[in-house]
Amino acid sequence: MADFTAKDVQRLRQATGAGMMDAKRALTENDGDFDAAAKWLRERGLGKAAERSERENTEGAVAVALTPDGRAAALVQLRSETDFVAKSPQFVDLVEDLARLVAADGEAAVETKKDVLDDLKVTLKENIALGEVVRFAAAPGNVLDTYLHVQNGRGVNGILVELAGGTRELAHDVAVHVAFGKPGYLTREEVPAAEVDAEREALTNQTRLEGKPDAALPKIVEGKLNGWFKRVPGGVLLEQPYAKDEKLTVRQVLGDAVIVRFSQVLVGG
Repeated sequence: MADFTAKDVQRLRQATGAGMMDAKRALTENDGDFDAAAKWLRERGLGKAAERSERENTEGAVAVALTPDGRAAALVQLRSETDFVAKSPQFVDLVEDLARLVAADGEAAVETKKDVLDDLKVTLKENIALGEVVRFAAAPGNVLDTYLHVQNGRGVNGILVELAGGTRELAHDVAVHVAFGKPGYLTREEVPAAEVDAEREALTNQTRLEGKPDAALPKIVEGKLNGWFKRVPGGVLLEQPYAKDEKLTVRQVLGDAVIVRFSQVLVGG
């Protein structure tokens, strides 16, 4: 029987990118000889993950999960090279499993699926990698909800929202808005001050060139700046026109509720 340890298997996997079972078989077939096992894997096309890891992986899928008690939620992204692989049942099942695990046990739970992920790289022959992993645990009295936009059998746009003083239904409505509004900030205070100052200066110069009197400039510029906050790359969530009724802003729809935080992950984003 070949003489090798679990550490030998792990070292071979790290060096070749092979799956766990393939690495074990390679060492068994080569009496524990590391170099021979690595060569054996290469010859059979089982050690290509290291080469694939340099290839671009902007496709993939996202999944969301909420614990049964509604107190924790997770958003997980799995990256791939092609949408063909991202739509495969093995890929979708894995990202959904990861989201459920993270919601229940925390971000570190993804490590329990490392072997499955490594084997999937070999099976599907692509540069598959874990992307963003987000978990919200609701503060006492707060509510959570999620939204997932599904396209061609896989999630492509996932959102988590935590509200204070609101209902889970309202949190879901906000999550749906975020899916389409794609805000980059929650409040205007989060927009970098340098960007705000630069835009104010540009708007001031623009308004002056329009022939407006200097005395009127501050009021006109502030009005234009308010519009800019709605469309600044990504936009400010509270300032955006509400997706279901553009006569209202998200801030107005909230009433007394407060958005504590939100997270959005897009395939290709």
